[in-house]
Amino acid sequence: MKKYIALLFLTVVLFACKETKKEKSETTVVSEEIKKPEVKLYTFSGGKVLVNNLELFSQDTTYHGQSKEFADAFYVVSHPKGNLMWDAGLPETLIGLPEPFTDPSGAFTVSRKDSVVNQLKSIGMTVQDIKYIALSHTHFDHTGHANTFKNSTWLVQKTEYDSITSPTSQKINADNYNAIKELTTTKKLNGDFDVFGDGSVVIKSMPGHTPGHQVLYLDLAEHGPLLLSGDLYHLYENREHKRIPIFNFDVDQTLESMDKFEAFAEENKAKVYLQHQKEDFNKLPKAPKYLN
Repeated sequence: MKKYIALLFLTVVLFACKETKKEKSETTVVSEEIKKPEVKLYTFSGGKVLVNNLELFSQDTTYHGQSKEFADAFYVVSHPKGNLMWDAGLPETLIGLPEPFTDPSGAFTVSRKDSVVNQLKSIGMTVQDIKYIALSHTHFDHTGHANTFKNSTWLVQKTEYDSITSPTSQKINADNYNAIKELTTTKKLNGDFDVFGDGSVVIKSMPGHTPGHQVLYLDLAEHGPLLLSGDLYHLYENREHKRIPIFNFDVDQTLESMDKFEAFAEENKAKVYLQHQKEDFNKLPKAPKYLN
């Protein structure tokens, strides 16, 4: 009888030990699944834009007679699986000009102080370190140094690619086309795209401003979830009142994208940063030796 009790006790102890090990093992697996990758964001100045005719940024006369200075940011996202550049600022031909350049229409006065090569040096990177380049869209103030990254993979919505590379665009919008024509290694997207496959860096399709306009969602190790707006919104007031520039490709698409964007931001508790708002530009992390 005593032997039987001892054997039963030993069996119970061994079973308990196995269950404990199993629980620990399951806990370890869960912990590994929820551990976030070390994703960092660096914000750089791609120049400045003085909008001399702010009325262009609303379908009505709300901004009649007003002007405003816009930031023109570009970003580097550092991920364990590679680096992504988001947007590309103003053309580098502006660097070194004695005075800011005003376009023939007089609507915009633009300037840029430094090259992307020098700016990457401030975070210990070179052009070759950028695995991907993605542009929110292909307007001149977002494609400035894009061709510098001709050896990177361009992540672009197929609708945007087809639009900017069409024979009509090459003729009518030659400057915009020429700014991206050397980006020959492309991954054409049809909607949202999880860049590194872990949910930490996601391109979100938000058409309307241009046919294939997109925004960027990041889940940063230190700052948490955030959204870079591209040109879905230019001004805080435009976001609040859903105002749309007169030069947007499709107003209805833009409104749909705004609703989709706000729902996604709320669902993911993501902070929203408007790329052309100087105040938001100043809030985001910069390189240690940053030249504005």
